[in-house]
Amino acid sequence: MYEATNQNVDQNVDQNVDQNVDQNVEQGETEAERAARAAQEKQRYLTHLERITKAGDVSATLTKYTPAAPAPSISSISSSAMLCELSISQWTGRKKDRRASDEVARDNRADVGVASVNKKLLGDCAELDAVQKLTGNIRNMHYSMTMPWSDTGMRLVPTAQYFKYHQQMTALQTEWEDLVQSFLSAYDWEISQSQVKLGDLFDRDEYPTVSALTNKFAFRLSYIPLPDAGDFRIDIGNEAMEQVRSHYEDYYSRQLTNAMNDVWQRTHKALSAMSDRLDYADSGTKKVFRNSLVDNVLEMIELLDVCNVTGDSQMSALRDKLDNSMRGITPEALREDEYLRRETKQVVDDVIAALPNLDM
Repeated sequence: MYEATNQNVDQNVDQNVDQNVDQNVEQGETEAERAARAAQEKQRYLTHLERITKAGDVSATLTKYTPAAPAPSISSISSSAMLCELSISQWTGRKKDRRASDEVARDNRADVGVASVNKKLLGDCAELDAVQKLTGNIRNMHYSMTMPWSDTGMRLVPTAQYFKYHQQMTALQTEWEDLVQSFLSAYDWEISQSQVKLGDLFDRDEYPTVSALTNKFAFRLSYIPLPDAGDFRIDIGNEAMEQVRSHYEDYYSRQLTNAMNDVWQRTHKALSAMSDRLDYADSGTKKVFRNSLVDNVLEMIELLDVCNVTGDSQMSALRDKLDNSMRGITPEALREDEYLRRETKQVVDDVIAALPNLDM
């Protein structure tokens, strides 16, 4: 059976190699040169095939995982993750103009209050736009490198991710503060220009002083250890204390489940996008995809490692399978090599099929 399987694999590889070599004939190439190129192609295929199949079928391997891991204790998670809170405040540069709003309503014979005119106090201010754009990018980076925890904005940071996260965020904070300073330096000039831009909508009293404006910008990043259920320092009696502790442990379990599910959902999104974009043959209509298609999957492989704060065996196995199959894969190779594209898509589809069912 093993020999028969090997013969089928060799025949399949030889067929694909011959097809690719024939499709890419080099001008003036001799038979010996063609044979050497074919040998190199075959070795490359066999290396890739060995890498993606050396640990067996991905879906079968992961679905064989049946024993449920014991629920991690709060103390064990406290040593592998912490909470963080990012708070960024900024001046919007927008204000509702009540007079103009009432005029729009009256001019259109509508009731007063049904229309709302909001004006940009500085018009199109490049310095303020740069601050606001970077603020959005910082929040996106924060979300991508952390896991959800509470509705109040707290996020979970794995200790394995802390140094990379803190380095990125402090660098972005420095850049953000520099942009804020550039805006504050240009503020008075922008006010003088906005009088022309806004015309009759201009009202000098609506502009804060530079000192007041400075206080509207703030960047705060805080780290908080995960609280221990046994650290309730309140005098409410033993029975009530046990009830409070039980409520917290239930809350903790729910939040941890939500955090881990967020990692699974992000993995599903990245892999589904790759599966869809690789679903074409050279003879058909090629699908266009950006280099970020591969980059996103590689980032998820790293996140599956650093965000596995519970030591989930299934997550570890999935991460290892993806790492083995994606090692050395480049966007250019996927665009040009139908065999590589087909085999990579198959691995990705197997992993998607093995993901936990989260109603995705």
